[in-house]
Amino acid sequence: MNPALRIWHPFTNSALDLPPLLVERAEGIYLCTKDGRRILDAISSWWVNLHGHANPRIAAAIAEQARKLEHVILAGFTHDAAEELAERLRKWVAPELTHLFFSDDGSTAVEVALKMAVQHFSNQQRAEKREIVALEHGYHGDTAGAMSVSDDSPFTDPFRAMRYPVHRVHSAYCYRCPVGLKRETCQIECVQQLESLLAEGGEKIAAVIVEPLLQGAGGMIVHPSEFLQKVRALCTKHDVLLIADEVLTGFGRTGKMFACDIAGVTPDLMCLSKGITGGFLPMGVTLCTDGVEAAFRSDDRRHTFYHGHSYTGNALACAAANASLQIFDDEPVFDHIATIARIHSERLPQLREFPSVGDTRQIGTIGALELRADDAGYLSAIRPKLYQFFLERGVLLRPLGNVVYVLPPYVISPDELHHVYDVIGEAIQTLF
Repeated sequence: MNPALRIWHPFTNSALDLPPLLVERAEGIYLCTKDGRRILDAISSWWVNLHGHANPRIAAAIAEQARKLEHVILAGFTHDAAEELAERLRKWVAPELTHLFFSDDGSTAVEVALKMAVQHFSNQQRAEKREIVALEHGYHGDTAGAMSVSDDSPFTDPFRAMRYPVHRVHSAYCYRCPVGLKRETCQIECVQQLESLLAEGGEKIAAVIVEPLLQGAGGMIVHPSEFLQKVRALCTKHDVLLIADEVLTGFGRTGKMFACDIAGVTPDLMCLSKGITGGFLPMGVTLCTDGVEAAFRSDDRRHTFYHGHSYTGNALACAAANASLQIFDDEPVFDHIATIARIHSERLPQLREFPSVGDTRQIGTIGALELRADDAGYLSAIRPKLYQFFLERGVLLRPLGNVVYVLPPYVISPDELHHVYDVIGEAIQTLF
């Protein structure tokens, strides 16, 4: 008899971690497990869920689309759901972004942007502009190109040989300032490393990729708006494309629809995923300006962007995304976002009073605290203790090493969010 086929769960070590919990159903912000537990999902199931689990409007839209068309090749064909999604996104994205390319998820949206940037210059007979600049502490996905522009970490270390070289420059990590200054008095000197790099070798650089205003997996690091504005100005000055990875930050997470909106910045390419479908189905979108796309318009077939995925523009995913965006139009989503942000701003300063808390930071619906630790980083021994403590109290929080963050679906109530913070406070008092 053949052995049972076992699921290999991501980010899980079978020798060290607890067995996975079997979720039978979910509703709103709660996950209901087979053993009868009701767990508050305070991280939106890896940052994807916007309007609550099993949202009836999105579920109905997927069912209706499935009765008409589940999928069709998008090369040479299109369908109503994809066309509708392009129209709906037009309302929200900067007017300079005029073209979109569908893919499967956040990592592939980044791959598309990187390849577009390099081929953009190659098609213009400027093949020497092919190098990429990325930020320290950055994380852009798990495929080879996305790993290459991500910083060194436990996620990427085993795959050094697969990653291509990139230039890496300072991030605006104010708590651990790379140039030893204080935010209250600095002039964003951390951007000077990028300024020098572009001044010396901008003729070889195709693009700079950033997570705008918030670096997620690197530790929920919040950047000043001025940092992104200066990066944009430097890219423009040196004819380098700016790629904004809004996979996490998009669709209201930072307080506006996109983080770039807060800084008043328009990138040359923008990557979207995660919340685009409200957390129901995978989808990736890469948007670009007319100037980027124009380099691919040619009578020469070699200038074609030869990139595609089997499920590109999947009709069911498009239907989910359309329903999610309709919810933004019909319901007071940004009121809920403002309430979450307000509670973060009330509760985080209270937690900062604990001696074990080194820093707190917030942007929009995302609140984070960094605990003091001799082994700071994703592999900190603090992490498994915190994770188990939270889970035992019915709250799903997955600390990034010694960084605890709260990133809930927008439908969480004030009382429920205060409860999450009460549990975090209890963990700090109990474990430290």
